Amino acid sequence: MNFESLSHWSGRLGREMPLNRYGHAGMPVVVFPSSGGSHNEYADFGMIDACRSFIEDGKLQFFTLSSIDSESWLAKEKSMHNRALAHQIYNHYIIEEAIPFIKHKTGWFDPMMTTGCSMGAYHAVNFFLQHPDVFRKVIALSGIYDARFFGGDYGHDQIVYYNSPSDYIWQQNDSWFIDQYRQSDIVICTGKGDWEEDGLPSYNSLKDAFAEKQIPAWFDEWGEDVAHDWPWWRQQMPYFLSKVGF
Repeated sequence: MNFESLSHWSGRLGREMPLNRYGHAGMPVVVFPSSGGSHNEYADFGMIDACRSFIEDGKLQFFTLSSIDSESWLAKEKSMHNRALAHQIYNHYIIEEAIPFIKHKTGWFDPMMTTGCSMGAYHAVNFFLQHPDVFRKVIALSGIYDARFFGGDYGHDQIVYYNSPSDYIWQQNDSWFIDQYRQSDIVICTGKGDWEEDGLPSYNSLKDAFAEKQIPAWFDEWGEDVAHDWPWWRQQMPYFLSKVGF
C-alpha cells in the first residue's frame, strides 16, 4: 500500500498541518479524526487496515486530516460563539487549502468522499451539508450533530446555529443545496449500545429532516450490543463502502 506522510502550510491557521495519504488511486476520502485525535489516529485504530482491499485495488485513497477541535468546539474556556469562530477558520482551511492540496497531489478534480467516527462524523456531515459540491459521498459513524453537546444552549447565535447540522438542516430550503444532496450517497449510522445514547436525539432529528425534505439517505441503526467504539467502526466502514459502489 502506498503511504505518504505529508504536511503543508496553512495561511488560514498560521501553522503546518500534517496529514497522511494511504493509497495511490481512486476517489479521495477525506477523514476527520475523533475528538482529540490526530492525523495518525485512523490508521492507529485499524481503520486503514479494515479498508485495505479498497485502497490496494485503487478504488479509494484516504487522506487523514488534523483537526483544531481543542481550539474550537472542545475549548471549554471559550464561549460557544468564539468556538464557532475558531471552527470557521478551520472551515476555510479545509475548503481553501486542504482540498486544493489533495487535488494537486491526486489530480482528482471531481467531488470527493468524507467520513469520520464520533466527532469526525460530526465534521463529515457538517462539511458535506455546507459543501455538497466538494463532497458527493459521506459515511458518518456514531456522530453527534447538535452543537449544544459541545457547550450547552447557544441562544440565537447564528454562527453556532449554522454549524449545528440537526438544527440548520430543517431550514435548508435552497433548491441548489437540496438538489446536490439528492444526487449524493449519504450514510449515517449509529449503534444503540454503550456510549451511543448522546448521539441518538440528533441522529433522529437528521433522519426526520431528510425524510421531510425527500433527501434519499441511508440512516442505519445497529443493535443494542453495538458500542461507540473502534471495533464496531472497523466493521461498519468496509461494509458501507461495499454498499455505495466500491
